[in-house]
Amino acid sequence: MGFTENSRRDIEDYLKKNLKEMRLQHTYAVAEEAEKLARRYGEDMERARLAALFHDMFRGVSPAALNLYIKHLGLPERYKDNPNLAHGKIAARIMERDYGITDRDVINAVAYHTTGRAGMSKLEKILFLADAIEPGRCYPTVEETRAIAYEDLDRACISSLERTIEYIRGRGDYLDPDTIEARDDLKEKLNL
Repeated sequence: MGFTENSRRDIEDYLKKNLKEMRLQHTYAVAEEAEKLARRYGEDMERARLAALFHDMFRGVSPAALNLYIKHLGLPERYKDNPNLAHGKIAARIMERDYGITDRDVINAVAYHTTGRAGMSKLEKILFLADAIEPGRCYPTVEETRAIAYEDLDRACISSLERTIEYIRGRGDYLDPDTIEARDDLKEKLNL
């Protein structure tokens, strides 16, 4: 995986110095939830925790700074001026470039934690859900999604993806095609 105990301390130090208290609490709550889901579904808990620690490391960065990262990291223009979509893509590139993470599954889990994507791995689904259902989350269908998450990983992802699609369309915001493709892929897999 290319991650050492020193690297873990480095990322935790970075998080403590750069995230606001609420975002830091959220990050640790996602890490705990990811570990629980990993245990439930037979995924490596350490990899789940690692992905969770990285997932929002750029969430509080200004849109102007994120736009510079997008440019310098060669990310697609569609992420410009869109912190909700950009922060995970940037974190994934930085974890690889600056922290030496080589585990493609962990990198993808971070990159797609807000949108999902077609063909998500178990680890990607776990981080996607952990972010959506950690105890601090409060939205109309969260309890339902929490319950499903420990019964059926795919159905829980569909529930969360459908809520996301409805919410984003309701606001008139840009909906990343990866989110629709993720939902449709899982529904096809389950013959729904």
